[in-house]
Amino acid sequence: MDLRKIKKLIDLLEESNLAELEIKEGEEVVRLSRIPKGMAAMAPAPAPVAAPAPVAASIAAAPAEPAAPAAKALPEGHVVKAPMVGTFYASSTPGAAAFVKIGQQVKAGETLGIIEAMKMFNQIEADVAGTVQAILVENGQPVEFDEPMFVIA
Repeated sequence: MDLRKIKKLIDLLEESNLAELEIKEGEEVVRLSRIPKGMAAMAPAPAPVAAPAPVAASIAAAPAEPAAPAAKALPEGHVVKAPMVGTFYASSTPGAAAFVKIGQQVKAGETLGIIEAMKMFNQIEADVAGTVQAILVENGQPVEFDEPMFVIA
């Protein structure tokens, strides 16, 4: 696929309301994705703290301590992160078997789950081949951009 076609696809994606576009020509695959313009504005602003400076400093320091052990608690391996904000689903339909389970072997490109964003279902695929070490999100749970979802080793 030549560069002119890719540039036209980028323009098409920017002009449309699509979050993701994938085109296959023979063995060549081009996947373009973006966060829609309205998604960034939807993030809630942090609430102001109306407390004296010493109290605010102790409140700010408290959440930082539990976050450090949580990051270390992840198993060793490649972390697959959420590419967008939305709702995570472990299976294609309610009641169906999950796409992956802990301990399951996966290939690069295999579907790990789905994120629903703005009534569009986006497949989350494995970046690497390996064994699923951890599933860090629950079915039906909202996910944030860049949130760790899976660990593959």
